[in-house]
Amino acid sequence: MPKTRSGRNTWLPSRPSEQNVITSSKIDFSVFAYSSKGPDNGESKPSIKTDTSKVKNEATLPPSTLNRSGALNNTAEAKSKIKQEETNQNVMSTPKRSVSRKVSTKSESNNKPKATTPKRKKTPSLTSSSSRKRQRIKPGSLTPPKNWEATYAIVEELRSDRTAPLDSDGGEALPETHLGKKVYRFQVLIALMLSSQTKDAVVGDAIRGLQKHGLTPENIHKTDPETLNRLIFKVGFRNNKTKFIKNTVEILVNEYDGDIPATADDMMKLPGIGPKMAYIIENVAWGISSGIGVDTHMHRIFNVLNWVKSKTPEQTREQLEGWLPKERWSEVNMLWVGFGQESQQQKEKILNKALACSKPIEALDLLKKVGVDLKKEGKKFGLEERIEGVYNM
Repeated sequence: MPKTRSGRNTWLPSRPSEQNVITSSKIDFSVFAYSSKGPDNGESKPSIKTDTSKVKNEATLPPSTLNRSGALNNTAEAKSKIKQEETNQNVMSTPKRSVSRKVSTKSESNNKPKATTPKRKKTPSLTSSSSRKRQRIKPGSLTPPKNWEATYAIVEELRSDRTAPLDSDGGEALPETHLGKKVYRFQVLIALMLSSQTKDAVVGDAIRGLQKHGLTPENIHKTDPETLNRLIFKVGFRNNKTKFIKNTVEILVNEYDGDIPATADDMMKLPGIGPKMAYIIENVAWGISSGIGVDTHMHRIFNVLNWVKSKTPEQTREQLEGWLPKERWSEVNMLWVGFGQESQQQKEKILNKALACSKPIEALDLLKKVGVDLKKEGKKFGLEERIEGVYNM
């Protein structure tokens, strides 16, 4: 077998010199592929397959990456070393930049023109406050809903007995009349101030307790806040209402001689008084109806009946004033709030009144519209046969 100077078999490839060039890290490393026979004696020999297109004389492969046979020791290790060599060469060949800082004097900074960004002109938005501002509805400017008078008449008949909670514990029924008109008006105001977010029965108990204490402007003005808060303990939001009452009484004593304002607009300037309270107080205390006091019962029922299309009680008030005849403004609150209370809190009584009225079918249909389940409540109170008999007539 022919041998090299080193004594190795001639068919083994000589170790490549350090001048061999590998250009790409993407090398076919499957270097050993054995042919069937050796050169002379039939022995198998390895043949090295190299992608010559990837070999150029531009970068040298470090010797440490090759084994004795000229193959790469480890693929990952070789790649990393090649990459490290390329990085080192790039660093060595990249010239360092010289950084020079210019120190500006105070005079130069003052003389230097300031860069200003041009301000953008504001274009008027279609959703500006002026365009979103809702125009007030003038009384009498709207077309009344169809057949409203027939429905209104049914409620008048159902409410003719005046047995709803507000008829005994409301702002019109509670005030004392024997102490004079000024005290009467003051008690109307206090009763309405306590009625917010509170049931009429609770308001009634609180007013009667205050009357025993002495519900006059002068006496409440002298009463300390702790005592007043204790007297209205069961009323909702009693802490806020205590402050409102004390501040209001201070204004009444100093500016109105213990009386209350004569108009709803002036009443709304008092602490804790909104449009609903102001219009009801004006109506009950002074007999004037410059607006309609709308509560949650009226707001819900009138939307269900499609008499208004509103999202708030205040919108309901404006729309209602737009078509309801003014001669009915003074009664509409007491009438419909009482109807709403009975249809929610006193279902047995309102069902019996509907069955006994002059138009029972229309009355039952109205109760059904406002949320009374005729079948369920009829079964609960033993009125199923009477209700079925009305519809089968």
